[in-house]
Amino acid sequence: MTTRLLVLGGSDFLGRAVVDDALARGWDVTVLNRGTRPAPDGVTSLVGDRTRADGLDALRSDDVAQKWDVVVDTWSWGPAAVRDAARLLAGRVPGDSRYVYVSSRSVYRPWPPRGADESAPLVDGDPDEEAYDDYARAKRGAEIAAVEALGDRALLLRAGLILGPRENVGRLPWWLRRVAQGGPVLAPGPAELPLQLVDARDLAAFALDAAITGASGPVDVVSAPGHATMRELLSACVAVTADAAAAAGNPPAELVWVGPETVLEAGIAPWTQLPVWIPPGELHDALHGSDTSLAFGLGLRTRDVRETVHDTWAWLQELDEHGETPPRREDRPGVGLPRDLEERALRAAGVDPDGAAPPVGDAGGSRVGFTA
Repeated sequence: MTTRLLVLGGSDFLGRAVVDDALARGWDVTVLNRGTRPAPDGVTSLVGDRTRADGLDALRSDDVAQKWDVVVDTWSWGPAAVRDAARLLAGRVPGDSRYVYVSSRSVYRPWPPRGADESAPLVDGDPDEEAYDDYARAKRGAEIAAVEALGDRALLLRAGLILGPRENVGRLPWWLRRVAQGGPVLAPGPAELPLQLVDARDLAAFALDAAITGASGPVDVVSAPGHATMRELLSACVAVTADAAAAAGNPPAELVWVGPETVLEAGIAPWTQLPVWIPPGELHDALHGSDTSLAFGLGLRTRDVRETVHDTWAWLQELDEHGETPPRREDRPGVGLPRDLEERALRAAGVDPDGAAPPVGDAGGSRVGFTA
């Protein structure tokens, strides 16, 4: 019997990865979203705006008679929308079905120590909140809403840093675009700083696998600690963009590793102006030191960061060929480093932003060049 999937969302980034994975499995896929983008071939598309009182009417229609085996909800705004969907679907899905809510590790009370797992203390949340003022509180409120409506049929995936093709925050796309411009590139150190991340396609596959095997409750979904480093991430960016940079007449990219103190003293904001990067310390431990043994015990598989980088660059190039721009989330500020701040940090490290070598004996940036 064909597995029936409903995706609340399904047009952007993670939601689209879920749809693509399910189609590849031969599942019967339905999506509910605002209909701003065409659904892939073979998908039943229902239109609804969950910020409106009538946003779920398409699910109430007599024409929608099927009972879904798996529901995946990627909602990130006011938790009342998850409450309403979960309550409605509680009576429209079989007793052994799963409602998969994609939450975030942001629901943990700041800041969980390195090695924390799903038992770490949580922020407060209100499932009845309509507003979206605090990301962590909204995600936690949505978790509560799902559990209150569906009990142990709710599977809460607390995702870490999500990267990959169709990314709509702009973190990895910014690095790829910047590196493709060539020349000295500010690389925030230390170079061996460990990262935890998850490719959206791996998260999507895990969501479906875990749902059909009956998993429930909270699961932290991100790679194992040390799955990648800043050096591996940025070196992969240099490698995949080298041909395009050369074709554009840009000089080869040269990663200039600069210590965190110098970066911060230049007035650069971690995470937003230098996407992905958080300097060593309590916050880095919280974001990149999660115990993910539960997820891996349930079958999580994570691909090499080089594959994530390669495929994201291929997607960006495809957009360029069609004159399209990457999607951007409405609720997230833009990311990326202004050129003047990058130049300030490079000069502070003794490196000429135009490419001249640092003075002899200078103890500033550590340069590593890549031309292929």
